[in-house]
Amino acid sequence: MNILNPNIYNTVIAIYAILAISFIVTKILEYKTKTKKQELNDRIISWLWMISIFVLAMFLNNTLGVVFLAFVSYLAFKEYISIIPTRLADRRIIFYGYLSIIPQYYFAYTQWYAMFIITIPVYLFLFLSFRQMMIGQTEGFIDNTSKVNWGAMLFIFAISHSAYLFMLKPIGDINGAMLLLYLFLLTELNDVLQFVCGKTFGKTPIVPKVSPKKTVEGLVGAVIITTTLAVLFSYLTPFSIIQAIGAGLIISLSGFIGDVVVSMIKRDVGVKDASNFIAGHGGVIDRVDSLTYTAPLFFHYIYYIFY
Repeated sequence: MNILNPNIYNTVIAIYAILAISFIVTKILEYKTKTKKQELNDRIISWLWMISIFVLAMFLNNTLGVVFLAFVSYLAFKEYISIIPTRLADRRIIFYGYLSIIPQYYFAYTQWYAMFIITIPVYLFLFLSFRQMMIGQTEGFIDNTSKVNWGAMLFIFAISHSAYLFMLKPIGDINGAMLLLYLFLLTELNDVLQFVCGKTFGKTPIVPKVSPKKTVEGLVGAVIITTTLAVLFSYLTPFSIIQAIGAGLIISLSGFIGDVVVSMIKRDVGVKDASNFIAGHGGVIDRVDSLTYTAPLFFHYIYYIFY
């Protein structure tokens, strides 16, 4: 049981303590301002649920952990399909996107790297075109196959790197569960820090046509603080200080890019949130947007240095 690892449970306890303090501060603000902070309350309560489910799934049993991550990919891909324009005829192609979750996460679970790294980018890509050809409907061929391939790459292939990271062989006393906690913790903190730094110091929009609230100051502030936290939490990793700084830069910068890329999808289809599945946060896509970039890049950073 990974949860018995002192570094893991001490970190989890610290996370719960931060949430408790946030809840108390919110209640004090409500009392002083005489106004209900409903969205903030919803966010904190949702974080409590998400962290609890994550901890139970990831740190009690490895198989359960991989199944949980596969389910997250399923929900994200499902939300993606629900917000993009599709036709009835497209469902025969979309089905294989869902189906690819099974082998992709199986190869992550069994650590079969050669198949893991090519199943969706190569085999699914080639198969979808073949299947569309067999259907014989030429209209919308490029549009449909591109949508499914792109969604599978982002919400299945990219996120599945977190499952492979979770199952990596230990490096000394450091196991995959610790590396995954490090990745998830810094990715989510980076999201929060971009918002807080942007609200506090933000003046210069960085991508105004895509995400007007994203600012240069918010990005710089988040990069600096996230990189500092990457060093502070490096006890969860085998990193030296320099390697931890590199990880912090990768996670903070790629997390920003993932957030903005998913924002482009939502703007393209004209929605603010992918769904209202998570109170105060929107949909699953809105919560894993940064992870679509941080998971594969952090995984390959670890894999290159230590494996």
